Amino acid sequence: MKSLQEDPLPSIFCVRDETLLTVLHAVITGPFETPYEGGFFWFVLNCPDDYPNSPPKVKLMTTGGGSVRFNPNLYANGKVCLSILGTWAGPGWSPVQSLSSVLLSIQSLMNAKPYHNEPGFEVARDPRAVDKYNDYIRYQTLRVAVYDMVKNRLKVESDLPESLKFIVRTLFPSMFDSFVISCDTCISRSLDGTQLSDPFSSTVAGTMQYCTLKDLLTKLKLECDREDGQVAEEAAEAQEREG
Repeated sequence: MKSLQEDPLPSIFCVRDETLLTVLHAVITGPFETPYEGGFFWFVLNCPDDYPNSPPKVKLMTTGGGSVRFNPNLYANGKVCLSILGTWAGPGWSPVQSLSSVLLSIQSLMNAKPYHNEPGFEVARDPRAVDKYNDYIRYQTLRVAVYDMVKNRLKVESDLPESLKFIVRTLFPSMFDSFVISCDTCISRSLDGTQLSDPFSSTVAGTMQYCTLKDLLTKLKLECDREDGQVAEEAAEAQEREG
């Protein structure tokens, strides 16, 4: 934790669990120019007793209650597949690695073409498959990793630490315009009402409701503005009384 605080990772926010000293909570924000852009993805890292000789166990909590697989390597049940975690084929863990290297590796999964992360799909079988998968990820990011995270509709047993809730809530207004632009772009592409499906799952996940989602995000922004205004007013009144 000291290392992460002294040398913070870009777009990654970490806090230690309040009761379990070996547990770390992290929110990774989706990189720009990817279908994950602006999303808030919450991960829990649990270090075993013999860490750093063994890798931490990592679980994704932002899954829409276990309904969304955000990447070929990020499962709906929260499983994170990385070779350094021992959950994926390839070079394994070594003690010289750290929690920082784990978080950066996870962030690298959120790239511009996550379709190709699936083994055997390095070349798209359908010319539009990459774009279709990006459409799926982009919508789920706005719906689950933005709206649900800011609204605190997480549908999980444990709760996002208050300090990370504050960060998510604080960052949302500054990113709001880009979320609206993303919705408008997808509406102009006639994606509103189209089928929402994951090519790596046989389950059909309904339809993309971009108009509804845009309205929900706009109402959420207004709620945040009202809360911020109320806080500012109360602070001004308190300062006036003290003066």
